[in-house]
Amino acid sequence: MASMSEILPSFVYQLGLGGIGGFVVGYALKKLSKLVIILIGLFILVLLYLGTSGVISINYQALGEAVQGWIGLVSGAASWVIGLVSFLPFLGSFVVGFLLGFKLG
Repeated sequence: MASMSEILPSFVYQLGLGGIGGFVVGYALKKLSKLVIILIGLFILVLLYLGTSGVISINYQALGEAVQGWIGLVSGAASWVIGLVSFLPFLGSFVVGFLLGFKLG
């Protein structure tokens, strides 16, 4: 049976690495998400302008079906979370670091 002194360094390592990694990823993701949202907004504005000026025709029914397909794909991806249970210390500290990085980003 492993003693506490053998388990603790691994646990602390997972917490530290998860926290630092989460912070970096959260910070970068927030900066990147701002840029992506601006680009998506500009793209939508251009599409709306082209649609109202008669240059293009937008099929809103097909657009709605595509969005529903994307939502179904995202909800189906949640099944892989079950395999992450063994990484709870790392995952917990990663999430805390991610949220801090995202907030400060």
